[in-house]
Amino acid sequence: MTDPIADYLTRLRNGIMANHRIVEVPASNIKRDITRILYDKGYILNYKFEDKGPQGSIKIALKYHPETKNPAIKNLERASKPGLRKYAGKDKLPRVLNGLGIAILSTSQGVMTDKEARQKNIGGEVLCYVY
Repeated sequence: MTDPIADYLTRLRNGIMANHRIVEVPASNIKRDITRILYDKGYILNYKFEDKGPQGSIKIALKYHPETKNPAIKNLERASKPGLRKYAGKDKLPRVLNGLGIAILSTSQGVMTDKEARQKNIGGEVLCYVY
């Protein structure tokens, strides 16, 4: 697999389009950090890390509106790819939907959202956009 983060986002996207309640993805440290951010920002209902097998897995409970059944995540978009990395300095951090969505960055101080990076005054690699 050449791009595990794109695979992670695609599995979430496919689970949402198929109206699945739970999606299981192979685990890695960066995927765990992205999952924690999605949970903290209210885009997913819950998550569970399982350490079975050599790699382990992450079970993610997707979040839907109780009445309309619309998913909490409207769009997941990969920004930086293995063939074309996208970096943003502290002055040029992206704003997703004028602040309504989040951009997830990999910085020298760990994986965080664009808002947290602005507060800490650091830049990094823009991994994906979520709204």
